[in-house]
Amino acid sequence: MRSRTYNIVTFVVRCAVIGLAAAFVLSVFAPALIGHLRGTAGNARTDAAHVEGATAASRHAPFSYADAVARASPAVVNIYANKITTFRRIYQIPDPLTQRLLGVVPGPIMKRRDQSLGSGVIFSSDGYVLTNNHVINGADDIQVLLDDGRVAQAQVIGTDVETDLAVLKISASNLPAIAVPDDASAGVGDVVLAIGNPVGLGKTVTMGIVSATGRQLKMSAYEDFIQTDAAINAGNSGGALVNALGELIGINTAIYPRTPTADGRGAYTQGAEGIGFAIPVRTAKAVLDQIIKHGRVIRGWIGADYADIPPANGATSRQQGVVVVRVTAESPAAQANLQPGDLLLKIDGTAIIDQIDLRNREAALAPGTKVRLEGLRDNLPFAADVILVQRPAPSTTGA
Repeated sequence: MRSRTYNIVTFVVRCAVIGLAAAFVLSVFAPALIGHLRGTAGNARTDAAHVEGATAASRHAPFSYADAVARASPAVVNIYANKITTFRRIYQIPDPLTQRLLGVVPGPIMKRRDQSLGSGVIFSSDGYVLTNNHVINGADDIQVLLDDGRVAQAQVIGTDVETDLAVLKISASNLPAIAVPDDASAGVGDVVLAIGNPVGLGKTVTMGIVSATGRQLKMSAYEDFIQTDAAINAGNSGGALVNALGELIGINTAIYPRTPTADGRGAYTQGAEGIGFAIPVRTAKAVLDQIIKHGRVIRGWIGADYADIPPANGATSRQQGVVVVRVTAESPAAQANLQPGDLLLKIDGTAIIDQIDLRNREAALAPGTKVRLEGLRDNLPFAADVILVQRPAPSTTGA
Protein backbone atom coordinates (compact mmCIF):
# COMPACT_ATOMS: atom_id res chain seq x y z
CA MET A 1 0.00 0.00 0.00
CA ARG A 2 2.82 2.33 0.93
CA SER A 3 4.57 1.59 -2.35
CA ARG A 4 1.45 2.38 -4.34
CA THR A 5 1.04 5.76 -2.57
CA TYR A 6 4.70 6.57 -3.22
CA ASN A 7 4.27 5.87 -6.94
CA ILE A 8 1.24 8.16 -7.19
CA VAL A 9 3.02 11.06 -5.43
CA THR A 10 6.07 10.58 -7.61
CA PHE A 11 3.92 10.68 -10.76
CA VAL A 12 2.18 13.92 -9.67
CA VAL A 13 5.48 15.61 -8.83
CA ARG A 14 6.97 14.60 -12.18
CA CYS A 15 3.92 15.99 -14.06
CA ALA A 16 4.15 19.26 -12.15
CA VAL A 17 7.87 19.60 -12.88
CA ILE A 18 7.34 18.83 -16.59
CA GLY A 19 4.45 21.32 -16.76
CA LEU A 20 6.47 24.10 -15.12
CA ALA A 21 9.41 23.41 -17.42
CA ALA A 22 7.17 23.52 -20.50
CA ALA A 23 5.59 26.78 -19.34
CA PHE A 24 9.03 28.30 -18.80
CA VAL A 25 10.22 27.27 -22.27
CA LEU A 26 7.08 28.66 -23.92
CA SER A 27 7.29 31.93 -21.99
CA VAL A 28 10.85 32.45 -23.22
CA PHE A 29 10.57 31.29 -26.81
CA ALA A 30 6.86 31.77 -27.64
CA PRO A 31 5.33 34.46 -25.42
CA ALA A 32 2.66 35.24 -28.03
CA LEU A 33 1.40 31.66 -27.78
CA ILE A 34 1.12 32.01 -24.01
CA GLY A 35 -0.98 35.16 -24.52
CA HIS A 36 -3.16 33.33 -27.03
CA LEU A 37 -3.64 30.37 -24.71
CA ARG A 38 -4.61 32.70 -21.88
CA GLY A 39 -6.84 34.50 -24.40
CA THR A 40 -9.35 36.25 -22.16
CA ALA A 41 -11.76 38.72 -23.74
CA GLY A 42 -10.64 41.40 -21.32
CA ASN A 43 -7.01 41.06 -22.37
CA ALA A 44 -7.98 41.09 -26.05
CA ARG A 45 -9.90 44.30 -25.60
CA THR A 46 -6.98 45.81 -23.66
CA ASP A 47 -4.49 44.87 -26.38
CA ALA A 48 -6.76 46.35 -29.06
CA ALA A 49 -7.10 49.54 -27.07
CA HIS A 50 -3.33 49.78 -26.70
CA VAL A 51 -2.82 49.34 -30.45
CA GLU A 52 -5.52 51.87 -31.28
CA GLY A 53 -4.08 54.32 -28.75
CA ALA A 54 -0.59 53.90 -30.15
CA THR A 55 -1.89 54.49 -33.68
CA ALA A 56 -3.69 57.67 -32.60
CA ALA A 57 -0.63 58.86 -30.73
CA SER A 58 1.52 58.22 -33.80
CA ARG A 59 -0.82 60.36 -35.89
CA HIS A 60 -0.62 63.31 -33.51
CA ALA A 61 2.92 62.96 -32.16
CA PRO A 62 5.29 61.64 -34.85
CA PHE A 63 8.72 60.51 -33.86
CA SER A 64 10.24 62.56 -36.67
CA TYR A 65 9.39 65.86 -38.35
CA ALA A 66 11.68 65.20 -41.31
CA ASP A 67 8.77 65.23 -43.76
CA ALA A 68 7.59 68.63 -42.48
CA VAL A 69 11.11 70.05 -42.75
CA ALA A 70 11.55 68.61 -46.25
CA ARG A 71 8.31 70.26 -47.31
CA ALA A 72 9.02 73.72 -45.87
CA SER A 73 12.80 74.10 -45.92
CA PRO A 74 13.28 74.66 -49.69
CA ALA A 75 11.10 77.80 -49.47
CA VAL A 76 13.19 79.33 -46.65
CA VAL A 77 16.15 81.41 -47.83
CA ASN A 78 19.15 83.10 -46.27
CA ILE A 79 19.38 86.88 -46.73
CA TYR A 80 22.58 88.90 -46.76
CA ALA A 81 21.91 92.65 -46.66
CA ASN A 82 24.91 94.88 -47.31
CA LYS A 83 25.17 98.60 -46.75
CA ILE A 84 27.88 101.24 -46.69
CA THR A 85 28.22 103.10 -43.39
CA THR A 86 30.40 106.12 -42.68
CA PHE A 87 32.39 106.73 -39.53
CA ARG A 88 35.16 109.03 -38.36
CA ARG A 89 38.45 107.47 -37.38
CA ILE A 90 39.69 108.65 -34.00
CA TYR A 91 43.41 108.90 -33.22
CA GLN A 92 44.61 108.56 -29.66
CA ILE A 93 47.82 110.43 -28.74
CA PRO A 94 50.28 107.99 -27.15
CA ASP A 95 51.94 110.57 -24.88
CA PRO A 96 49.92 110.68 -21.60
CA LEU A 97 50.56 114.38 -20.92
CA THR A 98 49.63 115.50 -24.42
CA GLN A 99 46.63 113.21 -24.37
CA ARG A 100 45.45 114.80 -21.13
CA LEU A 101 45.70 118.24 -22.73
CA LEU A 102 44.29 117.45 -26.18
CA GLY A 103 42.23 114.33 -25.59
CA VAL A 104 41.69 112.46 -28.85
CA VAL A 105 42.31 113.80 -32.34
CA PRO A 106 39.54 113.32 -34.93
CA GLY A 107 40.72 111.68 -38.10
CA PRO A 108 39.28 111.41 -41.60
CA ILE A 109 35.77 110.15 -42.40
CA MET A 110 35.94 106.53 -43.49
CA LYS A 111 33.52 104.13 -45.11
CA ARG A 112 32.96 100.46 -44.42
CA ARG A 113 30.65 97.77 -45.70
CA ASP A 114 28.41 96.20 -43.05
CA GLN A 115 26.43 93.04 -43.58
CA SER A 116 23.36 91.94 -41.67
CA LEU A 117 22.16 88.36 -41.72
CA GLY A 118 18.57 87.20 -41.82
CA SER A 119 16.12 84.81 -43.34
CA GLY A 120 13.18 85.00 -45.71
CA VAL A 121 10.30 82.94 -47.04
CA ILE A 122 9.40 82.43 -50.71
CA PHE A 123 5.66 83.08 -50.95
CA SER A 124 5.16 82.54 -54.67
CA SER A 125 6.91 80.73 -57.49
CA ASP A 126 7.31 84.03 -59.37
CA GLY A 127 9.83 85.25 -56.79
CA TYR A 128 8.13 87.23 -54.02
CA VAL A 129 10.01 86.82 -50.74
CA LEU A 130 8.81 88.01 -47.34
CA THR A 131 11.25 88.97 -44.58
CA ASN A 132 11.56 91.41 -41.67
CA ASN A 133 12.03 95.10 -42.41
CA HIS A 134 14.83 95.36 -39.85
CA VAL A 135 16.81 92.71 -41.76
CA ILE A 136 17.07 94.81 -44.95
CA ASN A 137 16.57 98.33 -43.57
CA GLY A 138 19.13 100.73 -45.11
CA ALA A 139 20.73 98.06 -47.30
CA ASP A 140 21.93 99.01 -50.77
CA ASP A 141 22.66 95.45 -51.87
CA ILE A 142 20.60 92.38 -50.91
CA GLN A 143 21.63 88.86 -51.81
CA VAL A 144 19.35 85.85 -51.37
CA LEU A 145 20.87 82.39 -50.98
CA LEU A 146 18.42 79.71 -52.14
CA ASP A 147 18.14 76.23 -50.67
CA ASP A 148 19.72 74.69 -53.78
CA GLY A 149 22.81 76.91 -53.50
CA ARG A 150 21.88 79.53 -56.09
CA VAL A 151 22.38 83.22 -55.23
CA ALA A 152 19.89 85.81 -56.48
CA GLN A 153 19.92 89.59 -56.37
CA ALA A 154 16.85 90.96 -54.57
CA GLN A 155 14.83 94.09 -55.24
CA VAL A 156 12.84 95.74 -52.44
CA ILE A 157 9.19 96.00 -53.54
CA GLY A 158 7.99 97.66 -50.36
CA THR A 159 8.26 97.73 -46.58
CA ASP A 160 5.90 98.17 -43.65
CA VAL A 161 7.42 99.57 -40.47
CA GLU A 162 4.18 98.97 -38.53
CA THR A 163 4.52 95.18 -38.78
CA ASP A 164 8.29 95.04 -39.42
CA LEU A 165 7.76 93.27 -42.74
CA ALA A 166 9.38 93.74 -46.14
CA VAL A 167 8.63 92.25 -49.56
CA LEU A 168 11.51 91.38 -51.90
CA LYS A 169 11.50 90.17 -55.50
CA ILE A 170 14.02 87.81 -57.02
CA SER A 171 14.35 86.54 -60.57
CA ALA A 172 15.02 82.80 -60.68
CA SER A 173 13.43 79.69 -62.13
CA ASN A 174 11.88 76.69 -60.38
CA LEU A 175 11.29 78.50 -57.11
CA PRO A 176 9.57 76.49 -54.35
CA ALA A 177 6.73 78.38 -52.61
CA ILE A 178 5.87 77.80 -48.97
CA ALA A 179 2.63 75.95 -48.22
CA VAL A 180 0.03 78.03 -46.35
CA PRO A 181 -2.91 76.16 -44.77
CA ASP A 182 -6.50 77.29 -45.24
CA ASP A 183 -6.81 77.53 -41.46
CA ALA A 184 -3.51 79.02 -40.37
CA SER A 185 -4.59 79.66 -36.79
CA ALA A 186 -2.13 78.62 -34.09
CA GLY A 187 -3.30 76.98 -30.87
CA VAL A 188 -1.44 76.94 -27.59
CA GLY A 189 0.36 73.59 -27.37
CA ASP A 190 0.68 73.08 -31.13
CA VAL A 191 4.07 71.72 -32.21
CA VAL A 192 5.98 74.25 -34.34
CA LEU A 193 9.31 74.31 -36.18
CA ALA A 194 11.41 77.45 -36.67
CA ILE A 195 13.53 77.43 -39.84
CA GLY A 196 16.12 80.09 -40.57
CA ASN A 197 19.78 81.15 -40.60
CA PRO A 198 20.76 81.71 -36.95
CA VAL A 199 24.01 83.63 -36.38
CA GLY A 200 25.02 82.91 -39.97
CA LEU A 201 25.43 79.16 -39.42
CA GLY A 202 23.20 78.31 -42.37
CA LYS A 203 19.84 76.56 -42.64
CA THR A 204 18.84 75.40 -39.15
CA VAL A 205 15.65 73.89 -37.70
CA THR A 206 14.51 74.16 -34.07
CA MET A 207 11.39 72.68 -32.50
CA GLY A 208 8.98 73.80 -29.78
CA ILE A 209 5.34 74.54 -29.15
CA VAL A 210 3.08 77.55 -29.36
CA SER A 211 3.37 79.08 -25.89
CA ALA A 212 0.75 81.82 -26.32
CA THR A 213 -1.07 83.85 -28.95
CA GLY A 214 -2.09 87.50 -29.22
CA ARG A 215 1.05 88.75 -27.50
CA GLN A 216 1.93 92.47 -27.59
CA LEU A 217 5.41 93.90 -27.02
CA LYS A 218 4.42 97.57 -27.37
CA MET A 219 6.84 98.08 -30.28
CA SER A 220 4.17 99.13 -32.80
CA ALA A 221 0.43 99.60 -33.15
CA TYR A 222 -0.22 96.32 -34.98
CA GLU A 223 0.97 93.44 -32.83
CA ASP A 224 -0.64 90.04 -32.49
CA PHE A 225 2.40 87.84 -32.01
CA ILE A 226 2.59 84.07 -31.73
CA GLN A 227 4.84 83.25 -28.78
CA THR A 228 6.92 80.08 -29.05
CA ASP A 229 9.65 78.30 -27.14
CA ALA A 230 11.28 77.08 -30.37
CA ALA A 231 14.78 78.56 -30.29
CA ILE A 232 14.97 81.80 -32.31
CA ASN A 233 18.33 83.55 -32.54
CA ALA A 234 19.87 86.46 -34.41
CA GLY A 235 19.62 85.60 -38.11
CA ASN A 236 16.33 83.73 -37.69
CA SER A 237 14.43 86.99 -38.27
CA GLY A 238 12.25 86.71 -41.35
CA GLY A 239 12.35 82.92 -41.33
CA ALA A 240 9.46 80.50 -41.21
CA LEU A 241 7.49 79.20 -38.27
CA VAL A 242 5.70 76.11 -39.57
CA ASN A 243 3.35 73.54 -38.11
CA ALA A 244 4.01 69.79 -37.86
CA LEU A 245 2.87 69.38 -41.48
CA GLY A 246 5.40 71.91 -42.81
CA GLU A 247 2.79 74.63 -43.43
CA LEU A 248 3.57 78.27 -42.68
CA ILE A 249 1.83 79.78 -39.65
CA GLY A 250 4.15 82.72 -38.87
CA ILE A 251 7.21 84.82 -39.70
CA ASN A 252 9.86 84.76 -36.97
CA THR A 253 10.62 88.28 -35.88
CA ALA A 254 11.76 88.91 -32.30
CA ILE A 255 13.32 87.59 -29.12
CA TYR A 256 12.31 88.63 -25.61
CA PRO A 257 13.18 90.64 -23.56
CA ARG A 258 13.93 93.91 -25.35
CA THR A 259 15.30 96.95 -23.54
CA PRO A 260 15.31 100.45 -25.08
CA THR A 261 18.56 101.88 -26.41
CA ALA A 262 19.51 105.31 -27.72
CA ASP A 263 18.78 104.39 -31.35
CA GLY A 264 15.28 103.14 -30.47
CA ARG A 265 15.98 99.65 -31.84
CA GLY A 266 16.52 98.02 -28.47
CA ALA A 267 18.94 95.40 -27.21
CA TYR A 268 18.20 91.91 -26.05
CA THR A 269 18.86 91.18 -22.40
CA GLN A 270 20.46 87.91 -21.38
CA GLY A 271 18.64 85.58 -19.03
CA ALA A 272 15.37 84.82 -20.82
CA GLU A 273 15.31 81.67 -22.91
CA GLY A 274 12.60 80.03 -24.93
CA ILE A 275 10.61 83.22 -25.51
CA GLY A 276 10.42 84.03 -29.20
CA PHE A 277 7.78 85.74 -31.31
CA ALA A 278 6.40 85.36 -34.82
CA ILE A 279 4.01 87.43 -36.93
CA PRO A 280 0.88 85.39 -37.77
CA VAL A 281 0.76 84.36 -41.42
CA ARG A 282 -2.65 86.01 -41.93
CA THR A 283 -1.06 89.38 -41.05
CA ALA A 284 2.00 88.69 -43.20
CA LYS A 285 -0.12 87.63 -46.17
CA ALA A 286 -2.30 90.77 -45.94
CA VAL A 287 0.81 92.99 -45.88
CA LEU A 288 2.32 91.07 -48.80
CA ASP A 289 -0.80 91.44 -50.94
CA GLN A 290 -1.07 95.19 -50.28
CA ILE A 291 2.59 95.86 -51.00
CA ILE A 292 2.44 93.90 -54.26
CA LYS A 293 -0.72 95.78 -55.26
CA HIS A 294 0.06 99.31 -54.01
CA GLY A 295 3.76 99.30 -53.18
CA ARG A 296 2.82 100.06 -49.57
CA VAL A 297 0.21 99.15 -46.98
CA ILE A 298 -2.91 101.33 -46.95
CA ARG A 299 -4.82 101.21 -43.68
CA GLY A 300 -8.01 102.83 -42.50
CA TRP A 301 -7.68 105.07 -39.44
CA ILE A 302 -10.18 106.34 -36.90
CA GLY A 303 -7.67 108.56 -35.14
CA ALA A 304 -7.77 107.31 -31.56
CA ASP A 305 -5.66 105.18 -29.27
CA TYR A 306 -7.35 102.43 -27.27
CA ALA A 307 -6.76 100.16 -24.31
CA ASP A 308 -8.54 97.02 -23.20
CA ILE A 309 -11.24 97.52 -20.58
CA PRO A 310 -9.85 96.29 -17.24
CA PRO A 311 -11.78 93.62 -15.31
CA ALA A 312 -14.41 94.82 -12.88
CA ASN A 313 -13.76 94.34 -9.17
CA GLY A 314 -13.85 90.63 -8.39
CA ALA A 315 -14.24 89.60 -12.02
CA THR A 316 -12.07 86.77 -13.35
CA SER A 317 -12.27 87.90 -16.98
CA ARG A 318 -12.19 91.32 -18.58
CA GLN A 319 -15.07 92.92 -20.41
CA GLN A 320 -15.18 92.98 -24.20
CA GLY A 321 -14.64 96.33 -25.89
CA VAL A 322 -12.04 99.09 -25.58
CA VAL A 323 -11.63 102.38 -23.76
CA VAL A 324 -10.47 105.46 -25.68
CA VAL A 325 -7.27 106.81 -24.11
CA ARG A 326 -6.33 109.51 -26.63
CA VAL A 327 -7.94 111.29 -29.57
CA THR A 328 -5.69 112.81 -32.23
CA ALA A 329 -6.51 116.42 -33.06
CA GLU A 330 -8.38 116.98 -36.36
CA SER A 331 -8.71 113.22 -36.87
CA PRO A 332 -11.96 111.44 -37.81
CA ALA A 333 -12.39 110.54 -34.14
CA ALA A 334 -12.08 114.19 -33.13
CA GLN A 335 -14.57 115.25 -35.81
CA ALA A 336 -17.00 112.60 -34.53
CA ASN A 337 -16.55 113.97 -30.98
CA LEU A 338 -15.05 110.82 -29.49
CA GLN A 339 -13.59 111.55 -26.08
CA PRO A 340 -11.01 109.93 -23.81
CA GLY A 341 -12.80 107.61 -21.43
CA ASP A 342 -15.46 106.54 -23.94
CA LEU A 343 -16.11 102.80 -23.95
CA LEU A 344 -16.44 101.44 -27.50
CA LEU A 345 -18.38 98.17 -27.59
CA LYS A 346 -19.50 97.73 -31.22
CA ILE A 347 -18.38 98.70 -34.70
CA ASP A 348 -21.05 98.47 -37.41
CA GLY A 349 -23.19 96.39 -35.05
CA THR A 350 -20.52 93.75 -34.34
CA ALA A 351 -19.04 93.42 -30.86
CA ILE A 352 -15.47 94.65 -30.35
CA ILE A 353 -13.40 91.99 -28.59
CA ASP A 354 -10.33 94.01 -27.61
CA GLN A 355 -7.94 96.63 -28.92
CA ILE A 356 -6.20 94.14 -31.25
CA ASP A 357 -9.55 93.27 -32.78
CA LEU A 358 -10.58 96.90 -33.31
CA ARG A 359 -7.16 97.96 -34.62
CA ASN A 360 -7.09 95.14 -37.17
CA ARG A 361 -10.68 95.70 -38.32
CA GLU A 362 -10.07 99.43 -38.60
CA ALA A 363 -6.90 98.85 -40.64
CA ALA A 364 -8.68 96.46 -43.00
CA LEU A 365 -11.21 99.13 -44.04
CA ALA A 366 -10.49 101.40 -47.01
CA PRO A 367 -10.06 105.13 -46.39
CA GLY A 368 -13.39 106.88 -46.95
CA THR A 369 -15.39 104.07 -45.34
CA LYS A 370 -18.08 105.20 -42.90
CA VAL A 371 -18.48 103.14 -39.72
CA ARG A 372 -20.81 103.41 -36.76
CA LEU A 373 -19.30 103.12 -33.30
CA GLU A 374 -21.50 102.30 -30.32
CA GLY A 375 -20.61 102.34 -26.67
CA LEU A 376 -20.98 104.03 -23.30
CA ARG A 377 -20.09 107.55 -22.16
CA ASP A 378 -20.53 108.25 -18.46
CA ASN A 379 -22.47 104.96 -18.27
CA LEU A 380 -24.97 106.19 -20.88
CA PRO A 381 -25.31 104.67 -24.38
CA PHE A 382 -24.02 106.72 -27.30
CA ALA A 383 -23.24 106.24 -30.99
CA ALA A 384 -20.99 108.09 -33.43
CA ASP A 385 -20.53 107.88 -37.20
CA VAL A 386 -16.88 108.07 -38.27
CA ILE A 387 -15.48 108.38 -41.80
CA LEU A 388 -12.07 106.73 -41.87
CA VAL A 389 -9.02 108.29 -43.52
CA GLN A 390 -5.70 106.72 -44.47
CA ARG A 391 -3.51 106.07 -41.48
CA PRO A 392 -0.61 108.55 -41.39
CA ALA A 393 3.00 107.48 -41.06
CA PRO A 394 3.84 106.09 -37.59
CA SER A 395 5.92 109.14 -36.66
CA THR A 396 2.84 111.37 -36.83
CA THR A 397 0.48 109.09 -34.92
CA GLY A 398 2.46 108.53 -31.79
CA ALA A 399 2.10 104.76 -32.26
